[in-house]
Amino acid sequence: MNKFRMNQKTLFTLLAVFVLAIDSMNAQNGVTGITAGVTILKTYITPITNLTMAIGGIVGIVGGIRVYSKWNSGDNDINKELMGWGGSCVFLIIAPLIVKGFFGV
Repeated sequence: MNKFRMNQKTLFTLLAVFVLAIDSMNAQNGVTGITAGVTILKTYITPITNLTMAIGGIVGIVGGIRVYSKWNSGDNDINKELMGWGGSCVFLIIAPLIVKGFFGV
């Protein structure tokens, strides 16, 4: 019975080696796949950027109204709220530019 377990381990090891060998043979065509993936991603970047900007505009308006109402009510932590709102607006403006620069669009 111990001899059978040793053969089973050897069989699994050989199977793993064969799977890795086949996988490395298929990896030669990986550059074509990556290039196709980048091309497909480039077609999605502009619509997603526009959608993100629209959502960011809506969230920015809601955040601005929220800051305005807190300011008028005399809330003490208005500075923290204002910095968070301003930082998120700056992020929504800069993030699409970085993504477009990364993909060369």
